[in-house]
Amino acid sequence: MIFIVVGTQEPFDRLIRSMDKWSALTGYNDILAQVAASEYKPRNFKWFDFMPIDEFNERFIEADFIVSHAGMGTIISALQYSKPIIVMPRLAKFKEHRNNHQLATAKSFAQAGYVKSVYDEDELFTALNNRQAIQPVPPISDSASDELIGTIRSYLAKNII
Repeated sequence: MIFIVVGTQEPFDRLIRSMDKWSALTGYNDILAQVAASEYKPRNFKWFDFMPIDEFNERFIEADFIVSHAGMGTIISALQYSKPIIVMPRLAKFKEHRNNHQLATAKSFAQAGYVKSVYDEDELFTALNNRQAIQPVPPISDSASDELIGTIRSYLAKNII
C-alpha cells in the first residue's frame, strides 16, 4: 500500500491531485491518503482528512511506500521505520507555503540518499512507476546519539554567555 501524507498544517492539493491522476492512469489504487484540509478530494483511492494518531501510525507502519510533502516529521518517521519515501516539497510560488524551506529539506535529504525528491507531476509519475528501485535506508534511532548530544552541549557551552 502507498500511504500519502501531507501533514496537518496545510492542504497540498497539487500532490493529491497528481496522485489521483497517476492512480487513474495506471489503475493502481492500493493507496490511502491523509489529505488534511484539501479542497481536492481524490476519486481513485481511499482518503481521510485526519485520523487519530494511533491509527495514523498503524497505517504508516503497514505501508509499503510513503509519498509525502517534504515535512521533517514525515521524513524522520520514514527513516525510523525504514520506509521508502518520495517527497514533493510544497513551493511558495504555488502559494503552498510561506517560503521554500521544504525545497531545501527535500534537496538535502535527497543528496544524502535518504529520500527520492520530485518537484513536479512528471517527476512524481516517473518515480512512482519505478518505485521498486527506491530502497529505504536502515532504520534510525528515535533518539539522538550520545555523540550528537555531546557536540550540541559543547557548542552551547562555548557560545552562550
